[in-house]
Amino acid sequence: MSEELSLNINIKEPRWDQGTFMGRAQHFFMVTDPRNVLLSSETLEDARVTVESYRAGKVKPGLTEDELWRAKYIYDSAFHPDTGEKMFVIGRMSAQVPMNMSITGCMLTFYRTTPAVVFWQWVNQSFNAVVNYTNRSGDAPLTVNQLGVAYVSATTGAVVTALGLKSLATRLPPIVSRFVPFAAVAAANCINIPFMRQRELKYGIPVTDENGNRLGESVNAAKQAIVQVVVSRIGMAVPAMAIPPVIMNALEKKAFMKRFPVLNAPVQVGLVGLCLVFATPLCCALFPQKSSMGVGSLEADLQERIRQTSPHTTTVYFNKGL
Repeated sequence: MSEELSLNINIKEPRWDQGTFMGRAQHFFMVTDPRNVLLSSETLEDARVTVESYRAGKVKPGLTEDELWRAKYIYDSAFHPDTGEKMFVIGRMSAQVPMNMSITGCMLTFYRTTPAVVFWQWVNQSFNAVVNYTNRSGDAPLTVNQLGVAYVSATTGAVVTALGLKSLATRLPPIVSRFVPFAAVAAANCINIPFMRQRELKYGIPVTDENGNRLGESVNAAKQAIVQVVVSRIGMAVPAMAIPPVIMNALEKKAFMKRFPVLNAPVQVGLVGLCLVFATPLCCALFPQKSSMGVGSLEADLQERIRQTSPHTTTVYFNKGL
């Protein structure tokens, strides 16, 4: 008869050491696995029940440690870490590779005309708005009005940036024009993410002690979290939007590409997808998901409250979002 699984496995934390880049990379290769998008609602619900039951001290008969960790990563890929709600499917990090390879591939293929630039930047920023909202930090919802203002501001900023850069690039060599989508995406991330997470910048995000006890909300923590996410998102875009243009610039001079120009878009999408499979988890791993900062870096009133309620706490922790 098999021995019952121990209740001492800490599934509140990732399986691998998050203090090292390699540990975080292994973690995010699991979380961003595109195959998770194809999982059925029944599989997701079964993973949720398995994880929540285990946290409550109940072990399903016959459950192995590997099955428990598999359930945890399925759960993490589909449910918000702060609210516990099931995330909108295209907003999940596991949807990043298939969604971004399609959108980015088209952005890099159809960059020569103004209508195409406007359309694909709008599609990209609309998708980013969904991702940024879905993966926000904290458990306080945005109102419909706040969400609408954030979406319009972020999308307008991205389109204007793309058109401005496209105008500048007309005076430069053709290869430079190919990098307009990347420059626009990088600039737009600096606009889109803060706008979609503006509530955090106004009211703060939850901070906890090392045991997960909530100590309050901090705007300073929100600022650090958003900066880290912006850097990670720009990093994700670098290989996918910088490498394919160089390869495509060389391929388009070949006879077979001139003979079959219809191959341009699928080849571009494939190259972007190959880059994103590695860039997405590796750039998510640049910073720990459970970020931290010293109590001395928090707002003065929150510092005082923590000194009174938890005098031994010197570092606070928070979910930075993705």
